[in-house]
Amino acid sequence: MDIHTTKKLNNGVEIPYLGFGVFQIKDGEETVNAVRWAIEAGYRHIDTASAYRNEKSVGQAIRESGIPRKELFVTTKLGRRDITGGTQMQGFETSLNLLQTDYVDLYLIHWPVAGKTLECWKVLEEIYESGRVRAIGVCNCVERHLDELRRNSKIEPAVNQIECHPHLSLQPLAAYCEKHGIAVEAWSPLGGTGGKLLNDPVLKKIAEKHGKSAAQIILRWDLQRGLITLPKSTHQARIIANTDIYKFELSADEMQAIYELDQSPQRSNWGDPNLIDF
Repeated sequence: MDIHTTKKLNNGVEIPYLGFGVFQIKDGEETVNAVRWAIEAGYRHIDTASAYRNEKSVGQAIRESGIPRKELFVTTKLGRRDITGGTQMQGFETSLNLLQTDYVDLYLIHWPVAGKTLECWKVLEEIYESGRVRAIGVCNCVERHLDELRRNSKIEPAVNQIECHPHLSLQPLAAYCEKHGIAVEAWSPLGGTGGKLLNDPVLKKIAEKHGKSAAQIILRWDLQRGLITLPKSTHQARIIANTDIYKFELSADEMQAIYELDQSPQRSNWGDPNLIDF
């Protein structure tokens, strides 16, 4: 296994297990530099969203990287305004224009919205059938959202991107997704800005044993769970360090010790998808 190891989605498309997230990275030089450093470090999977307001800079960094577009896996997401406003197709076109690409590899509904998710999914199916996305999926969905979607759609979601880290392992949801062939992506895998996760004594002890950082231990835990993981950083050294997760393995006891850090249903970021009402 190395940085280019991929997972096969339910439609046969290959997605790199390690991706680079750009949530809360400022549009402009900060995003361009971060994405450039990530690509130079070997990342080939970049995850953005219309809501992040940095798609233009992501596209610039990709164009300037010198890496052929077909060698990169680019994800973006349909935002709340287009979900609730009935402008899903326009939202997709805007993302393509900002990214300066004629297709994206993965297009996701950013949040489930009561009465709107199925409507949005029909549009994503149309886009998928047009060939302008290679795979479609959702974010922040729990079992009941996925049940409804699977009952009422022609195309199964390929991905469910969720907040997921050792304090919120969501193993039952991950098992549900695995059972139904839906790949799980972990956003905020390191616990989010300002979180205490990286100082957890259990993680620090395991990290010391392996000569790694707590962040590297978490990202390795994700890989061994079979999750696609999307760390974010604006620091070049950390971007590079987050790739150094392939030449060691966590034992079964270490994996279990990390699972036992779970504090579900506590969430560190936007909250419980069951409770959010847009």
